[in-house]
Amino acid sequence: MVLTERLSHFTAWDIAALALLIIASIVIGYIIENDFKNMKSVGTLMADYRREWMVHMVTREPRVFDAQILAMIRQATAFFASASMIAIGGCLALLGNTDRLMGIAQDLTLESDPIIVWELKVLVILSFLANAFFKFVWSNRLFGYCGVLMGAVPNDPADPRAKTRAEKAGEINITASRSFNRGLRSVYFALAACAWLLGAGALIIATATTCLVLFRREFASRSKDILMRPECDRSDTQT
Repeated sequence: MVLTERLSHFTAWDIAALALLIIASIVIGYIIENDFKNMKSVGTLMADYRREWMVHMVTREPRVFDAQILAMIRQATAFFASASMIAIGGCLALLGNTDRLMGIAQDLTLESDPIIVWELKVLVILSFLANAFFKFVWSNRLFGYCGVLMGAVPNDPADPRAKTRAEKAGEINITASRSFNRGLRSVYFALAACAWLLGAGALIIATATTCLVLFRREFASRSKDILMRPECDRSDTQT
């Protein structure tokens, strides 16, 4: 009964806009992470390079270069996890100060909605930020696992365990990268959810814009064109 009363403060457009936000975040993630109509995203293309990275690592001496790359990647995950935690703290502080929240609401819109409406809108933002935090933390941990596997690769390339462990490290690296990308997308949609404070129409526009930006960067960006450039075959270099 209480839930029904609270939902009565939202219009049909609000519910539709929120549903669009959630569905869009799921669908765009599925499209990016899977081959869709023979299209490969930047993330999918980079996964192949991550596998090759671990294969070449077996014969690279010394392997300090590989360790430095992994450390740089882990710093990025730690940075975004910390930033997400700060943003979560800001949202919680805003929820704990209803007077402040109402003041922001009055500055953004002329509508006199009850405080519960604004609290639920902030909770939607908070949920995306919390999901991003968990993804970044798990990604950081997986990259740590990858580092352990890289260290366990025998120095002798002829060792039968070398290739197998390198392949395991590559797959863990790809899984960590996938989690990191999911965290980034969650941050993007958290920013889109902020538009709901301006109304349902603003949320719909922000959601569509976010999807277009993500789609372009993964499928129609200059970085995608660079990765798709043909590479010379080893047999061509020998002739």
